[in-house]
Amino acid sequence: MLPILRRLPAIAVAFSLLPVLASAQTTAPALSAGDTAWMLTSTTLVLFMTLPGLALFYGGLVRVKNFLSVLMHCFAVACLASVLWVLGLYSLSFSEGNDWIGGLGAVGLRGIGLGDLAGRTYPETVFVMFQMAFAIITPALIIGAFVERMKFSAMLLFTALWLLIVYAPVTHWVWGGGWMQKMGVIDLAGGIVVHATAGISALILAKFVGPRAHFPSHLHPPHSPGMVMIGASMLWVGWFGFNAGSQNGANEGAGMTMLVTHISAAVASLTWMAIEWRKNGKPGLVGIVTGMVAGLATITPASGNVGPLGAAAIGFIAGIVCYFACVLIKRRAAIDDALDVFAVHGVGGITGTLLVAVFGLSALGGRGVDNAGAQLLIQAKCVGFTLLWSAAGTLLIIAIVKALVGLRVSKTAESTGLDQAEHGETAYHLE
Repeated sequence: MLPILRRLPAIAVAFSLLPVLASAQTTAPALSAGDTAWMLTSTTLVLFMTLPGLALFYGGLVRVKNFLSVLMHCFAVACLASVLWVLGLYSLSFSEGNDWIGGLGAVGLRGIGLGDLAGRTYPETVFVMFQMAFAIITPALIIGAFVERMKFSAMLLFTALWLLIVYAPVTHWVWGGGWMQKMGVIDLAGGIVVHATAGISALILAKFVGPRAHFPSHLHPPHSPGMVMIGASMLWVGWFGFNAGSQNGANEGAGMTMLVTHISAAVASLTWMAIEWRKNGKPGLVGIVTGMVAGLATITPASGNVGPLGAAAIGFIAGIVCYFACVLIKRRAAIDDALDVFAVHGVGGITGTLLVAVFGLSALGGRGVDNAGAQLLIQAKCVGFTLLWSAAGTLLIIAIVKALVGLRVSKTAESTGLDQAEHGETAYHLE
């Protein structure tokens, strides 16, 4: 009995520490194998969207003499963005800094180890890779605006400067603890960060590079609609990693996000097809897959906050709005945004960013939005500022690129095709 009495103080101390230990367990996240596996998969899916998804989607839409140049642009952007992400863009986007830009604490990924969780249930190394895939596909989207006529050297310089001046700051504002995130903006996977920035930049760049020869009186058809469909299908599959992966784990939110992403894409595809069928008399393959991309771009910012019926409504709106935006940009504004980057991605991303304030209401099957008017004002302010910032940054970058290397290939190179003129290769050797 006496030994037990002697141990009572130690036992009392141990019991007194239990709340502290329990608190530590609840505040410090533990590594989750399931979350880690899903985020590794999502990262792979997002990279799959660019290589090979976007490359084949864009490549099939151009003339055969420019096919390899599109693949080269997509591949080179992936490599360049990856290196720049490691050297400093990740740090500027996600390291602790101020409301406008991240710090330099993670330059060269300094201090990031295999076991670091950084407040998540999966390693920070996986988060670095996941966000790197976003930094790859965003400038790759812009490629569609200037295909068949922009210098390869100009594309590389533009991409590097654009990631630094436009992409990294906006990423920090929305996802890295910046002023938009503190304001309460909703953008799960990039309606602002990806689609609004790339869309408006693509439109301005297309305007300054100038139209292709014989635009708009004589537009050449895609050299391989079948390849366009294959690439678009890869985008559809990869987009599940893009949106559902942004829930940061294998959780209930990821499941709903995947579901609404798919619904929006399907409804937008059918809507676009129906409009084209009525106007042209026949439904086209390129049209239906373009509608699918519009549905995906539009649901992206809202995919964490809307329900299935809200997603269907967003897909329906996306199919209509983006279809007529294509007509407006090319026919009315006469801007040769060759592969409709602004009309599909820019307009879609902006539309979805605004619509989340409506369809995120619980009364409409959503979640996370309590006051539609107040949330819509926040969304509109953030979209508007992002468009102004991206436009100003793009104009500055264009001026720099024009002064250093020039923007456009020669008329001879354009006539020959960029595959031969810029890269010395031919896509198909048919004998």
